Amino acid sequence: MGQAREVMDRLTTAMGEKDKDTLTKCYAADAVAFTPDQGEIRGRDAISNYLFEFWVALPDVRYEYADRHEAGDVAIDEGIIVGTHTGPLSLPTGENLPPSGREVRVRSCDVARVENGEITSHHFYFDQMEFLGQLGLLPESLSKH
Repeated sequence: MGQAREVMDRLTTAMGEKDKDTLTKCYAADAVAFTPDQGEIRGRDAISNYLFEFWVALPDVRYEYADRHEAGDVAIDEGIIVGTHTGPLSLPTGENLPPSGREVRVRSCDVARVENGEITSHHFYFDQMEFLGQLGLLPESLSKH
């Protein structure tokens, strides 16, 4: 196992254990994240705050691996984010979505570049329509695909 895989596994463990300190230390101070819902996020604290919002909205959130890859200084995780929406969810508009009690299972893929033991670039991919549909935020005709 290389450095990229080790850091990505540490990040995933920190997410599961809700260890914000360890999670934050996985990122370089000037790390950049690219997300489908918030766009570009710069800096380790901003990235960890972004991830922390999912803990608030889905306190039981966990990651079910489908596959894990490593190529040089890049780690790639494919899987499913699973959790129950029992906390407020911060929306890109600045509003909060109250808890729905719904379980979500959203396919995702993470691609992280690691340098000197820290993530410098992290691309988060997940299907926003799938996520919003499972939260009941889409008309019935759009939430089934």
